[in-house]
Amino acid sequence: MIQVRRGHERYPGGDAEAGIASLHAFSFGPHFDPDNLRFGALIACNEERLAAGAGFDEHPHRDTEIVTWVVEGELTHRDSAGHETTVRAGDLQRLSSAGGVRHVERNDGTGPLRFVQMWLAPLAFGGEPSYEVVRGIADGTPYAVARAGALLHLRRLAEGERTAVPDAARAYVHVVRGAVRLGGERLEAGDEARITDGAGLELRGLTASECLVWEMGTEPAHG
Repeated sequence: MIQVRRGHERYPGGDAEAGIASLHAFSFGPHFDPDNLRFGALIACNEERLAAGAGFDEHPHRDTEIVTWVVEGELTHRDSAGHETTVRAGDLQRLSSAGGVRHVERNDGTGPLRFVQMWLAPLAFGGEPSYEVVRGIADGTPYAVARAGALLHLRRLAEGERTAVPDAARAYVHVVRGAVRLGGERLEAGDEARITDGAGLELRGLTASECLVWEMGTEPAHG
């Protein structure tokens, strides 16, 4: 089964006066939807745009795997575990909040910042926070989020190029840019597809495009 959700259906958030524009794929805050709380391990997929100098002040997380894909610009990260780094376009960042961590995310650059941030529920609660940045993640090389039992695949496609969607209990496709075809559906930037028990599916580039594809099992059982 393939469920398609369009970019214009995302829930708006952020703070325009503070230079923050957010679009949320899943239920959050004032946009509570009990039928859209999660898909597999995925509990958030947020498109974020920060103007120069804008950012999210220090705030807490716990028992969440936070994976960030920087699309444009530079993201400054600082956390209470002592990590401080600049994450650039094409880099992937993972913060495992585990038993609890606080962090700051800002655009300290001079140009606009755009990133996709995805939250996953862990297989078990607690533990020590951890942090990692992968510089220039390669197309076709899966990134494992072991604590959530999930794999992230980056797919960059030229026009007419095809790539397989992982056969999995759950697969989630987010189109970062361009346009692709999945089955009989055209997906454009900001669109997503939630696939249950898919097999033999593929993405075909309708233009030069970039997609983030999650490969997941069924709902995690917490312990």
